[in-house]
Amino acid sequence: MVLVQNYALAVFLCVIAMICWGSWQNTRNLIGLEWRFELFYWDYTLGIVLFALIMAFTFGSFGSEGRSFIPDLAQADAKYLLSSALGGFIWNIGTLLLVASISVAGMSVAFPIGGGIGWTLGIFINYLGRPEGNPYLLFGGTAVIIVAILLSMQSYRKLASHQNKPSFKGIFLAFLAGICIAFFYRFVAASLATEFTPAEAGKISSYTAVVFFSLGALVSTAIVNPFFMARPVEGRPVKMREWFKGSPKTHLLGLLGGAIWCLGNSVSFMSVGAASPAISYGLSNAAPVVAALWGIFLWKEFKDAPKGTNTLLGLMFLCYLIGLVFIVWSRLA
Repeated sequence: MVLVQNYALAVFLCVIAMICWGSWQNTRNLIGLEWRFELFYWDYTLGIVLFALIMAFTFGSFGSEGRSFIPDLAQADAKYLLSSALGGFIWNIGTLLLVASISVAGMSVAFPIGGGIGWTLGIFINYLGRPEGNPYLLFGGTAVIIVAILLSMQSYRKLASHQNKPSFKGIFLAFLAGICIAFFYRFVAASLATEFTPAEAGKISSYTAVVFFSLGALVSTAIVNPFFMARPVEGRPVKMREWFKGSPKTHLLGLLGGAIWCLGNSVSFMSVGAASPAISYGLSNAAPVVAALWGIFLWKEFKDAPKGTNTLLGLMFLCYLIGLVFIVWSRLA
């Protein structure tokens, strides 16, 4: 299997994860709003599972370091497999809420609020599990990110007020999403073997963990998504038969969205050993910055915003970038 043992490489992979986690939603927008997010989500989840298996049988099985996927699975303790699956189950509920928020409020709002809350709270949770890095820099950066979240909320409230539409629903869904997303990483990180010593017997590689994470997400989709279909946050109820009427392009874009997200997930967990869970999570989850850029500049979600909104958005980006620098620096200080 391919192992990451260098901090600089780990930081680079976390940046890749950040880009992937902030970009997958573009596939949903490319399909168009006429294809409901509840239908998109079935393909999205399948894409995550398929890409996790591809990673496990390629990068997770090549090379002489660690254990390849099948031997790793054979020696795994059930509690660590379940821990990874539980992480996927919890994350998936949060992401369903996030996609629902995006359908109401757009990428440039839902991601900074939902992703930002998950980001800041998740850093704290993961630091408690494995305290590494300078806490003053790590949590100082987190405090700056909280300011960025508040700026994002204010910018959306200005836009919603200008367009005479309610702002509460989009923010509330994003808030709930952030709470769920904050907890998933710790369950998966707790299952990971980083040095593959006898003391870590039963723990699993990042590739095995991502596979079971993905299976947990698939189970969660099968349980929770029908509820969203029957009681949608916006629009009429959706029937499963509508999914079968989707075009090949529509389904392929959904699968691609899942594959992009899973690539980010895979490289993020590959970096845990070299960067620590708190730092790896903190860097990877800078995705709100990327998503907000897509939403503002590609999808023009704030083109009709009132005067002063661009200033708030600029300050939001600045705070996110300052927080990101602090998080990287916390391991070097």
